[in-house]
Amino acid sequence: MDQAANLRRLVLEQSDKVKKTRTIAITSGKGGVGKTSMAVSLSIALARDGSSVTLLDADLGMANINVILGIIPKYNLYHVIKGKKNLKDIVIEVPDGIKIIAGASGFHQLANLDQKQRNDFINSISELDADDFMIIDTGAGVGQNVLSFVLAADEIIVITTPEPTAITDAYGIIKSIASQSTDKVIKLIVNRVQSVAEGKRVAQRVINIAGQFLNVKVENLGFVFDDIHVAKSVRNQKPFFVSYPKSKASGCVAIIADRINNKISEAVKGTGLVTFFKNLLGSQEVQEPKEEDFIE
Repeated sequence: MDQAANLRRLVLEQSDKVKKTRTIAITSGKGGVGKTSMAVSLSIALARDGSSVTLLDADLGMANINVILGIIPKYNLYHVIKGKKNLKDIVIEVPDGIKIIAGASGFHQLANLDQKQRNDFINSISELDADDFMIIDTGAGVGQNVLSFVLAADEIIVITTPEPTAITDAYGIIKSIASQSTDKVIKLIVNRVQSVAEGKRVAQRVINIAGQFLNVKVENLGFVFDDIHVAKSVRNQKPFFVSYPKSKASGCVAIIADRINNKISEAVKGTGLVTFFKNLLGSQEVQEPKEEDFIE
């Protein structure tokens, strides 16, 4: 028993030295701003920039990632939680260079796990390879389900458009985040802009309002041009970054991916998938595994 316990302790010590996955939640204050399409194409852009990426579908209402990629997952997190599959068994590798985890129907079950199930689930997270990024496509709005994923991530990207209602709702989600956490890294992407000037103007407006009324720093990550190729790609169930790599929208996403990759050495550090899922479970405290849990 002592030998097994020592081995487990050594594994845990070594795991602390391993590179931690950087988790990024992509969210929006309202639907219809292109959040999921952005999450998919940005994930692919990061992968083509040399990073390993897993995309987690955390939209509890709609499994839109499946639609955009034209795939039908056979398993999702529900099967992991029920003990029918290991987490690594439900990961789907798609031809576009990223991995997908379908989680929509499974996340509803997380709140109902008992202590052993929670520990088993957290332990299963460590089976995944340590990717550079996990991109989390959340639902839209300021509901607690959305905020749970957002607050669990290392950093947050808010998607908005120049429409006044979208700007108002983007401010709303930033306000909700700030009310629960004052130290989150929040970044902004303005989608469907008609010009560079419009992209900068909308971003600066959100940044100024958040700074003035919420005392929250929001970083302008970039903008994406309004592009007919995006809608065409959605209809064809292909990411626009793959179908139309030379389109204006794809060019913008490539620039944003470069900016994200180039900021790895700065203040934001990945805390890893185990930390993300522990944070996600929130008030349902997840205990650290005990040595005897790993000894037959």
